[in-house]
Amino acid sequence: MSDADTLHAGAEALLVITTVDDGDVATGLAREVVEQRLAACVHILSPGRSVYLWEGQVEEAEEHTLLLKTSVQRYRALESWLAARHPYETPEIIALPISAGLPDYIDWIEQCTR
Repeated sequence: MSDADTLHAGAEALLVITTVDDGDVATGLAREVVEQRLAACVHILSPGRSVYLWEGQVEEAEEHTLLLKTSVQRYRALESWLAARHPYETPEIIALPISAGLPDYIDWIEQCTR
């Protein structure tokens, strides 16, 4: 059996990314999604600078990035919840599959989002 065969199945968990322009909003969203069991954990990064195209113009803003760890089964509920509460007109809500990870950590994500 190869090392690749021993990796924990990654399709069970996702890393969801969103950004907001206010630290208090970031904290509030993070606390609520964990309380609602839509994510096991949210890591809020220090503010960074975003440069993006919006309505034909190049814009710049300071934003906090939220890294949300959730299960595949809870993603649609998390996406809907975030879209309804997010302060942006068109929020960044993207999900990346966690293709490998410490099995106990992946299991913890699953348990926390049931």
